[in-house]
Amino acid sequence: MTKLEYNLKNDTLFKMLFVKYPELLKRLVSELLGIKFESIGKFDITNPEMSPESFGDKFCSLDINMTVDGQRVDLEIQVRDEGDYPERILFYWAREYSTALAEGEKYIDLPRTVIISIVDFKLFVCKEFHSEYRALEVTRHAELTDKLSLVFFELPKLPELVSVDSGIELWLTLFNAETEEELAKIDRLEVPIMKQAIEAYRSVSATPEFREIERLRSKARHDEAQALYNAKREEKYSVAKNALQIKIPIDSIMKLTGLTCEEIQSLQNAN
Repeated sequence: MTKLEYNLKNDTLFKMLFVKYPELLKRLVSELLGIKFESIGKFDITNPEMSPESFGDKFCSLDINMTVDGQRVDLEIQVRDEGDYPERILFYWAREYSTALAEGEKYIDLPRTVIISIVDFKLFVCKEFHSEYRALEVTRHAELTDKLSLVFFELPKLPELVSVDSGIELWLTLFNAETEEELAKIDRLEVPIMKQAIEAYRSVSATPEFREIERLRSKARHDEAQALYNAKREEKYSVAKNALQIKIPIDSIMKLTGLTCEEIQSLQNAN
């Protein structure tokens, strides 16, 4: 199989593609939120910019903020499970919701705020790939308010056989595609919107602009990994030095820190 150089789980490509092709984004969001495409009136991307100063920042957020008929909607891709993801998303929701109230407005004017996460790992203990969390009373399951919605799509739980009639499954399978053969399989389904999305993917992923931004972000990721490695190494050296000072045997320090005998002896000699 021929592995794709970049896929739609790449957050740089994800944002550039859907900002450049907002009608595709509108189609995607209508499927993810279960809204008829034709019923969507006002649809705007509120953070289309990708500021150059943040391209080299590994922690730069490349989510897409939108207003969809008065709702605030945020869509993001998360590839790695870095822990505490539900808490992180609830924090994002709180920030989006709390900043929506202009001075002098009433609380009732706060918009419904939806955070959509497409994640490339199993997050919840269930077989379904689609989950939505809202504010409900724990016994009666009565809804407190419809203004909180956290929506999750877990890519590893997608069915192997995708229904041509399921827009959600088609879109998520496209996000999940990692080889040319998988893309071709989707293309052969002859679904017009999927063909448009694949053409858009190929167009954006081939642009010099995308490749330069991705080069900068890749460098930032490598720099961050090296910095973390160096920090952990220094921490191990510090532990080893302290252990040597209180006469802990070298073999015990090796087990404690993971350092080699030679590395510990060099620290001993340096003292």
